[in-house]
Amino acid sequence: MSEMVNIFLYGKKYEVPSNLTIMKAMEYAGYELVRGCGCRNGFCGACATIYRIKGDRELHACLACGTQVQEGMYIATLPFFPLVKEVYNIEEVKPTEQIMMQLYPEIYSCVGCNACTKACTQGLNVMQYIAYAQRGEYEKCADLSFDCVMCGVCSSRCPAGISHPQVAMLARRLNGKYIAPTADHVNKRVDEINNGEYDKIIEDLMQKPIEELKELHKNREIEK
Repeated sequence: MSEMVNIFLYGKKYEVPSNLTIMKAMEYAGYELVRGCGCRNGFCGACATIYRIKGDRELHACLACGTQVQEGMYIATLPFFPLVKEVYNIEEVKPTEQIMMQLYPEIYSCVGCNACTKACTQGLNVMQYIAYAQRGEYEKCADLSFDCVMCGVCSSRCPAGISHPQVAMLARRLNGKYIAPTADHVNKRVDEINNGEYDKIIEDLMQKPIEELKELHKNREIEK
């Protein structure tokens, strides 16, 4: 049996096994997770959570699906944060500094406190990619923000009210549309699929037993 620890969910005390993640501890305590959970593996960002350890003044941010409970952990989930999402047509906007100023002018109010970076559940240098966005360096912003899971924790800690994930999303779209080199091999493969060149292969795969599919997946050739 695992050692038991005391945690506090929304102010109420529960005793749970110490080897559980916050998400599993919530379910152990009887909570039915209808919202604030998704992939359960650290990719979707739906389970953004803030917590504080008893006796510690520091506020921590994490994803509930991948963070183990600790003794004296006070927990509050943040399944949704009201980010500002501006509407634009990617076919009409251009990768200029002016488009960021037009859509997300609040990024120029950044005070450099670095609270966004400290709060990031993925360990990203959020303040730096916002600096790249300010200068119109969208390729750098896209690269540095690539692993963002849109959880919104960075924005919840920002005194300037910046919607960092949406700024990063715009930068990645501008980079993909206008700056990054065309992936000719991907376009070629899409044409092959549209022409039906893989229909027979897919039909054959659908008829195979699950164990054979697992072996094929395990031994597949991975493009470098």
